[in-house]
Amino acid sequence: MRGVKHKGHTVRKSRAHRRVAASLLALFVLAAPWTAAAQGMRLIRDAEIEATIHDYAEPVFDAAGLNADAIDVYLVANENLNAFVAGGMNMFLHTGLLRRAEGPMQVMGVIAHEAGHIAAGHIAGRGQKMAESTTGMIASYALGLAAALATGRADAGMAVAQAGQGAVIANMLSYTRGQEGAADRAAVTYMNQAGYSPKGLLEFMQILEGQNALLRENQSPYLSTHPLTQNRINFLEKAVQRSPHTGSAPPERLQLEHARMTAKLAGFMQAPAKTLRQYRDVSSVPGRYARAIAHYRDANLDKALSMVNALIGEYPDDPYFRELKGQMLYENGHIADSLPAYEKAVELRPDSALLRLGLARAQVQRNKPSLNDSALAHLRQVLEAEPRNASAWRLRAIAHGRNGNRGESAWALAEARLAQGSPQEAIQQAKRAMALLDKHTPHWLRAQDIKREAERRIAGRN
Repeated sequence: MRGVKHKGHTVRKSRAHRRVAASLLALFVLAAPWTAAAQGMRLIRDAEIEATIHDYAEPVFDAAGLNADAIDVYLVANENLNAFVAGGMNMFLHTGLLRRAEGPMQVMGVIAHEAGHIAAGHIAGRGQKMAESTTGMIASYALGLAAALATGRADAGMAVAQAGQGAVIANMLSYTRGQEGAADRAAVTYMNQAGYSPKGLLEFMQILEGQNALLRENQSPYLSTHPLTQNRINFLEKAVQRSPHTGSAPPERLQLEHARMTAKLAGFMQAPAKTLRQYRDVSSVPGRYARAIAHYRDANLDKALSMVNALIGEYPDDPYFRELKGQMLYENGHIADSLPAYEKAVELRPDSALLRLGLARAQVQRNKPSLNDSALAHLRQVLEAEPRNASAWRLRAIAHGRNGNRGESAWALAEARLAQGSPQEAIQQAKRAMALLDKHTPHWLRAQDIKREAERRIAGRN
């Protein structure tokens, strides 16, 4: 499992997280109240899940007239039913919402609702303080992501990071009942234009409706920012009745993607024993997927590899089974053996920045001179999609250093430090790069720009 911003599929997804070292495609939402709990927010990235979210969101955004490339989506490893937006167009989607949704249309309905807020400008002008807080949170995440990739250890797939130090977001975001009604109406329009019934949104609201009777501290955080009324439920019920698409089953492809996503999240995010009890069906692909991950996390590598190899044998063109095999081998110290799996995953899905990042990481970790240029080629493509991916910059610095290119290595480290939100260190590395590189070359000029940008950030803090 790797992390979440994926546009287009994971690498488009990658484009999504293009702006920061993190994530996916493009969504929406409103912020939950942020308290000290925000200090422990955990973000994840996963190529497959980001691709799935992209498949859900793309038709909705097209219907809403929104540019998916302008919206960054992040996956929050939290079992609460919640989704929110902060700092403008940064969307955070809780894994609890993804796991609780009973099918793709419920997730798509939430995306459509949040797209309605964006299209109507409900999240505009929320304050510079919120934007600054979000920037700091994402920078903190990028730093944690770099550490996770450096060690190859993560408790949820390829990348997991703690985000936030201190009160990450001070402002509490909430929509008025009028805004909620407007977003519902927009969502119905978008779903119908995309060719789907708005029934999924109704079903999601009915799930929330069942929590209204709970004490406030036990309710879903989504309710605190998205007030639910009976009028909204009534409107959605009528909209479902009128929709020409009601009664049509979701595309089989989306249903399978949803089943695989929830199986993968279960495998990575809950205790292996619980996953093995939950997924007893060894005949279904999602069941076998979840069980393979559970065995891998339970340190039963032989069993896990046997199961994932069986899936690869039946589905040789599936890049994510290959990626999982590579991850299993890599994280158990079999770096050389992991390379063919990662290489095949990239061959099958060449537009995925996250898959390329995984391959480059393994190539760099292999520490074999003949692999440096290949790793650099993959990292260049990652950074074309995600120019502020601190992990990719750090790996690029290592590869340049091993090739004897000390100036390029210092420049890449300066980029990494800037992306991580460490301006003082960025200045130090930029100065070092400028001393090593030929003056007025593109990398020397970029190092100069990094130094100036870092100085501006420091001045802005004072």
